[in-house]
Amino acid sequence: MEYKNTLNLPKTDFPMKADLVLKEPRILEQWYSVNLYQKIREKYKIAPKYVLHDGPPYANGDIHIGHALNKILKDTVVKYKTMQGFNSAYVPGWDCHGLPVEHQLFKELGINKYQIDQVSFRKKAFNYAMRFVNIQKEQFKRLGVFGDWENPYLTLTPKYEAKILETFAKLVKKGYIYRGLKPVNWCCQCETALAEAEVEYEDHSSPSIYVKFKLIKSLFGHENISILIWTTTPWTLVSNVAIAVGPSMDYVLIKYLNQSEEQFLIVSGDLIEKVRNDIGIKEYQIIKTFKGKELEGLVARHPFIDRESKVILGEFVSHEEGTGAVHIAPGHGQEDYQTGLKNNLTIIMPVDDRGKFFALENLPELNGINVLEANPKILEILKSKNSLLFEGKIQHSYPHCWRCKNPIIFRATAQWFMSIDKNNLRKKLLDEVKKVKWIPAEGEARISGMLEV
Repeated sequence: MEYKNTLNLPKTDFPMKADLVLKEPRILEQWYSVNLYQKIREKYKIAPKYVLHDGPPYANGDIHIGHALNKILKDTVVKYKTMQGFNSAYVPGWDCHGLPVEHQLFKELGINKYQIDQVSFRKKAFNYAMRFVNIQKEQFKRLGVFGDWENPYLTLTPKYEAKILETFAKLVKKGYIYRGLKPVNWCCQCETALAEAEVEYEDHSSPSIYVKFKLIKSLFGHENISILIWTTTPWTLVSNVAIAVGPSMDYVLIKYLNQSEEQFLIVSGDLIEKVRNDIGIKEYQIIKTFKGKELEGLVARHPFIDRESKVILGEFVSHEEGTGAVHIAPGHGQEDYQTGLKNNLTIIMPVDDRGKFFALENLPELNGINVLEANPKILEILKSKNSLLFEGKIQHSYPHCWRCKNPIIFRATAQWFMSIDKNNLRKKLLDEVKKVKWIPAEGEARISGMLEV
């Protein structure tokens, strides 16, 4: 069948041979010289629409292979749908805000945020982003990607920002927006929260310790009883407010001699042999075996701060490692946070944006020290209080920042949230998800799962 040049474009005469390094620029030059994309849009302007919503790249550097793969695949879809007879326009855009842009600019300037005032930095960030919008635009065009390159959308344009503020104002007026504390992945080096996608897991060496929390009252007719917890983050003990035990797990109260003094410990029945070997207990006597739910409501004394630690129940507690008792600091972990909400626990947050302790009246020696560097000092304090029964090291997979490659922490910060339970919004969103055709189909389960949490 003879091809009909319905767009009335000049014929080309490119030899059918390789030499693409020279041939490709000539093809692209011809496309743009005749406004090919605009002619295609005019031809299909009344055709049914097929819109591909493209998440914008950050304007923070030259494109890389990930950008190329992303844009070429999407361009293939747009061109394919156009050839099927759809009006499939592509409007490119760039994300010009946030840490990705700031981080690269700081690297280029060779300074940190404390060495420049905010207004001056924002002006530099604007110019930096616009520079790479233009650079990336030409690089994407060189890939042969069709699009309205002269009229992209940019997140830093006043019109775009105004629409965001208008939408946010509507949500505020309707009562969807509120402020609260919630633990997030936090990079002390970059001084920012990280999304799950920005977290990388690398091997890391952490302390592995057993710590005694002494019960305030007698139990089963015995005094001087301690619940033994295990943790790999000693610094979070500063924010401890509770101890979680598994309600249906078996626990034992044991008695043993330590320097001729009777000691009583509560540990998981399944872990007692490992614990005794780690601590170095040669002989012990099981006084009583019981379920974790019998400990609910008991109160222990914090090992080195004048504070009570409440014994609560947690289905997440495991008998596969540790001691079967988990220390709870609601400001330093998602599970701890949810447990804290359920049990109305206080969120204590003595860690600043740079990951340093502050405002510790009872422990002034820790103020100004990075939390990870404070671990040895915490261990010394525990030893001085006779609360540390075991000290070791553990190699495990630990979250790191994808930008600076440093270990991160979990830290509660004051944030703005949108309540999707108000006015039955969660159900409405889930209903809308079901109306969408998802390719691949797994996408529906993924987005629904995020909304159901």
